[in-house]
Amino acid sequence: ESILGNKVKFQSDVKNRLLRIGFIFIALFILVKVLISTDYFQILMDIVFFTLFAGSFIALFLLQIEDSKKHNSIVDLKKLRKNNREKRKYQAKLKLKNAQRSSMISAIAHEFRNPISAIIGYAQTLNEDEDIPPTLRKKFLQKIHNNSLKIEELLGRLILWNKFENGEHEMQISSFDISKVIEGVMLSLHEKYPNREIIFESKVFFIEADRTLIEIVMKNLIENALKYSQKEVRVVIEDNIISVSDRGVGISQEDISKVTKKFYRSGTLSWNNSMGLGLSIVKWILKRHHTHIDISSTPKVGSTFSFYISPKFKHKKDKNLQEIS
Repeated sequence: ESILGNKVKFQSDVKNRLLRIGFIFIALFILVKVLISTDYFQILMDIVFFTLFAGSFIALFLLQIEDSKKHNSIVDLKKLRKNNREKRKYQAKLKLKNAQRSSMISAIAHEFRNPISAIIGYAQTLNEDEDIPPTLRKKFLQKIHNNSLKIEELLGRLILWNKFENGEHEMQISSFDISKVIEGVMLSLHEKYPNREIIFESKVFFIEADRTLIEIVMKNLIENALKYSQKEVRVVIEDNIISVSDRGVGISQEDISKVTKKFYRSGTLSWNNSMGLGLSIVKWILKRHHTHIDISSTPKVGSTFSFYISPKFKHKKDKNLQEIS
């Protein structure tokens, strides 16, 4: 706006100067005519004609300036509107980024607060009470250990996601039996959930994929099923489709489309997706394998998470893999 105002002021100054110059030329012409001629009628006629000629020339020139000013004003106004639109878009993006950053910090703080508080509480009790029975002491130490592992797992997820976001992770494709991967995941989760049942009918199924990433997918899906249900969890491989089903709290239709978004946390039930990264990482990994996650769920009945996996890995150049919402 200030640039537009300066241009208008400059054009107005030029117009005023031209008018002054025109009047000066007319005055000089009259003076010269009076000094060199004695025929006053001829002098008068010359002055009239010269004034009309000079006035017409100045008027035409001023009209050109006015038209140019209007044209430039329209162009400048369009540029100004375009700049304002771009400014508004930038401000909207910046506002969204700030909101996402705030949501991320809130989610991270929420997830780390519980295990840290537990560690501090158990450690303080052990430090202040020297007469704690050995069995209870051992139990408290185990709690401290478990919460430390949880913090390590959360940090691992953050580091992994950061690599995904920055495009620093390279796929390591190999051929392996995915049923062996699932059995390994089940074994590790049995230590964490000793009283839970995971039903899986082992079936040899060789695929070409990144073994480490597929293991992360299976661990996230099976552990989510254990977290949000009290009954058995079922893992099935059929027609190249791997599915994990539970009979738990379920997910509302409104939340199904959102649970794979990073840092998303639902206010309903107890579904919080562990800092909003677990299923977001699953979505990203499956996209790298040219497939996607399907979710079917009914609140208070249960959920099924499934994905198709091809036995042969298709080498493609994926675009915008970092743009995972």
